Amino acid sequence: MRRVYVFSLLVFVFAFAFSAQISEVKIGAGWEMTGPIAGFGQMSWDGVKLAMKLRPTVRIADKDIPVKVVLLDNKGDKAEAANVVKRLIDVEKVCAILGPCTSSCALAAGAIAEQKQVSLVTNTATNPLVTQNRRFIFRACFVDTLQGELLAKFAWEELKARNVAIMVDVAQDYVVGLANYFMRAFAKFGGTFFSEYYNTGDQDFTAQLTDALSRNPDTIFMPGYYAEIALICKQARELGFTGNFLAGDGADAPELIEIGGQFVEGLCYTTYFHQDADLSPATKPFVEAYVKEYGRRPDAFGALAFDAYNLVLDAIERAQSVDPVAVRNALAATRDFQGVAGGISYPQDSGDPIKPAVINTIKNGQFVLMTVVKP
Repeated sequence: MRRVYVFSLLVFVFAFAFSAQISEVKIGAGWEMTGPIAGFGQMSWDGVKLAMKLRPTVRIADKDIPVKVVLLDNKGDKAEAANVVKRLIDVEKVCAILGPCTSSCALAAGAIAEQKQVSLVTNTATNPLVTQNRRFIFRACFVDTLQGELLAKFAWEELKARNVAIMVDVAQDYVVGLANYFMRAFAKFGGTFFSEYYNTGDQDFTAQLTDALSRNPDTIFMPGYYAEIALICKQARELGFTGNFLAGDGADAPELIEIGGQFVEGLCYTTYFHQDADLSPATKPFVEAYVKEYGRRPDAFGALAFDAYNLVLDAIERAQSVDPVAVRNALAATRDFQGVAGGISYPQDSGDPIKPAVINTIKNGQFVLMTVVKP
């Protein structure tokens, strides 16, 4: 017993001495702040700014130490995402990193974070490869295997979809992956489908849509990002399509409605959060704080970035350390963390949490909750 007591006392003394040596805890953030999907990064950063205001310190050895988040812009570019992580670790000396939003950037950034053994917590990168065989990469969202299955089930049972045209952005790992998971699940229901292809930034989809409509789809599925989704909806309606629109979480941005207007009415999509969804005891207080701070409804990207920030702080406090490996081990041990977008637990040897999914639709120019699907 005396040895245990002495060891515990030494741990406390070391932690106290360590806390006295540092003036702040530095966390990195690498998001898509500019470029074709800048809306995602900007919403994420708003979530973190609110989180910092509500929880500006982390407690180590009975001392409240200020938290500083160093934000860098990856511009939605894979190479830049990797460079951002290198700078955050090598120059800024952060103990953990938040972001990126997208799977392509998270795959590139995650490779560097894994190599340098610094935890990266992405709020919304859903491709399964982001965390596969990586010990230092975590996410605050569900994965595309779940999302693809959920979308296929919703399309078959709720939309009564039987022949689906799938618009695939071949430049985005997230889009290609989600399309494949949807096709695999939809085929099991007995549905038929076909794909049309484009690249991020394209604005004219007339050729693809003309070919698609010649095959008489009852539903157009768009597992891409909001700007292209809005334009596809508009051009499809102008070409005479009267069927259903379906999308993944990449649709969840105010710019979708700003660009698409009346043409995106009725679109259904999966996402991680809605202000009216009862996801956890932390949801309502977050919504109230967000509306008070920004004067608008909270969004899924901000909500999950808010959760990612608090996940890291929770891990630091449980580890009583800012050593990156200690923070990683504490993150991996996370169980029943009450995030605003649902509880988070990491299964053994996995950075993928068990999370609920939300299905929204667009009605009268607003994002409206349809249902919550819990695991």
